[in-house]
Amino acid sequence: MQLRVLGCSGGVQHGAHTTSFLLDDDILVDAGSGVGELDLDSMAGIRHIFLSHSHLDHIGFLPLLIDTIFERIREPLVVHAREATLQALHEYIFNWVIWPDFTVLPTPERPVVRFEPMEPGEVRELEGRRVEMLPVRHVVPAAGFRLSDGASVLAFSGDCSTNEVLWDALNSGPRLDHLLVEAAFPNESTELAQQAGHYTPDLLAEDLRRLRHRPVIWITHRMPGEEERIFAECQRAIGDRDVRPLESGKVLPEG
Repeated sequence: MQLRVLGCSGGVQHGAHTTSFLLDDDILVDAGSGVGELDLDSMAGIRHIFLSHSHLDHIGFLPLLIDTIFERIREPLVVHAREATLQALHEYIFNWVIWPDFTVLPTPERPVVRFEPMEPGEVRELEGRRVEMLPVRHVVPAAGFRLSDGASVLAFSGDCSTNEVLWDALNSGPRLDHLLVEAAFPNESTELAQQAGHYTPDLLAEDLRRLRHRPVIWITHRMPGEEERIFAECQRAIGDRDVRPLESGKVLPEG
C-alpha cells in the first residue's frame, strides 16, 4: 500500500495544490486541485473516490476528473462519502447548472459515477486494502479515514478542529504508523481557526495528548504564505513527537 500526495496545501499558488491523495493506482482520497497532477492514464485507473467533506478545496476537481475521462470509464467510478456530502454534490455541483449530472450519464441505467453513502465507523474492503471512515468535527459534516493493508496503517484527519471523537477512534485501533493531520492557521489566528473548524499548532498539540499511539505526524493543509511559520509552531508545540511537514509528491510509507 502506498499513498502518494498529489496536493496538501490549504490554498493555491504556483506549486501548491489542494488536498488529494492517490492510494496505490486506483483509489483517490479527496479530489482537490492536486488531481491535476495525474496524467490521463492514471486518472483512468481510478476506481474508488473517498471524500472527507464537501468543501471546494477537497472536491473541486471531481467534476473535471469525471469529464476528462468520461469516454474511458467502463465501470462506474464509486464515490464514497457521508450522505450530507453526496447530497451537496447533487444539489450544488452535478445539477445541470454548474455541471452535468454524471450519475445519470450516459444513461441512468449505465452511469459513469455511482454514489455510495458511508458514515463514520463503516469500512470498505478493496482488494486487500481497508478504508475506514473516522469521525471528526468541522463546520460541515466531515470525516477522516484510516487506511491499512496489514503491513502499515495510515490515518488522515481531513479538515477538523478540537474534538475527542477522532482521537478516540484512532486509539481504538491496535496500530498507527503515520498520521496526516491538518494545522491550517498559525497560533495568532486561533479565533478564526475555531470559527472555520480548523486546527492551529497549539490546538493540535493539546488534542494530540489524547493519542496513545506514536506515529510519524505529517502536518498538512497549511495556508499558503504561512507554511514555514505554522510548521515551526508545530515543532515547538509537539516537540516530544516525530512531526514533519507534508509536501506534494511525498509517498507514504517511506522506503
